[in-house]
Amino acid sequence: MLDGKTIIVTGAASGIGAATAALVASRGAHVISVDITTPTHPVGRFVRADLSDPESIDELVSGLPGDIDGLANIAGLPPTKSPEQVIKVNLIGLKYLTQSLIPKLADNASVVNLASLAGLGWPDSKEVIDASASLDFDEVEDFCRVHGIEGARSYFFSKEALIVWTMQNRWTWRSRGIRMNSVSPGPVDTPILKDFIETLGARAEEDMRTMDRAGRPSDIAPVVAFLLSDEAAWIRGTNIPTDGGMYSDVLCRTNHF
Repeated sequence: MLDGKTIIVTGAASGIGAATAALVASRGAHVISVDITTPTHPVGRFVRADLSDPESIDELVSGLPGDIDGLANIAGLPPTKSPEQVIKVNLIGLKYLTQSLIPKLADNASVVNLASLAGLGWPDSKEVIDASASLDFDEVEDFCRVHGIEGARSYFFSKEALIVWTMQNRWTWRSRGIRMNSVSPGPVDTPILKDFIETLGARAEEDMRTMDRAGRPSDIAPVVAFLLSDEAAWIRGTNIPTDGGMYSDVLCRTNHF
C-alpha cells in the first residue's frame, strides 16, 4: 500500500521515472517529481535539480519536507554522454542525494535504486568498485582516467557499483527500519534506448534478439512500486532483474545449461 505516503521519484520527466511517478500517484502516494528537465505532464509537485551538481542537490534536499516514505532513484544518463557525467549522475549524485536525505526519511522508509542488466557483472569489478567507495564529484575525471573508464564502460561500471552499494547498505539504517533495494531492467523502450544501441552496436542487437520484445516502462514501474510499499518490508539489499529473462539466459549460456 502506498496510500498517503510521500514518495520522491528522480528522473520523473520521462521513461521509467515518469511511469513510476504516475503509478505510485495512482496508488495514493503524494509524489515529488525530480528531474533536470521539466516534465510535459508533471506528477505531484515538481522540483528541478541537476544530480551531477552537489550544490543543486543540496538546494533540492533543503526544500524537501521531512517524513519522506520512499525514494525512487531512477534518474540516469546513457553511455552516449561523457564518462564523467555518467558516473556523476548514475552513481555519485545518486549516493549523495540518498545519504543527504536519510535524516528526512521516515522510519520504515524504502529506497529503490534503478540499476541495470548492464551492472550484473559486478563480481568482476571488485577492485575498481572498492576504489570508488568514497569518490567525490571533483575526483571523477581523474578516477575515470586512472581506471580506464571510457565510452560504454562508464554506464556498465556505474550500475555495477550501484548494485554493490545497494547490497552493502542492506542493514545500514536497520535501527530505523529504512531499507534499500535495486531493480535491474534489461533493454527498455524509452527515449534513451537508441543511445544504448548506438553505443553498444552489435552487442545490443544480439541481446535484443534473445528477447521476445524490448521492455516497457510499464513493465518496470510496478516492481519499483512494490519495493516502495510496506509489502516489501523484509526485502533488503536485493537486486531484482526485471528483464524478460535475459539474465537467466546469460547465466544458462555461460554455465552451459
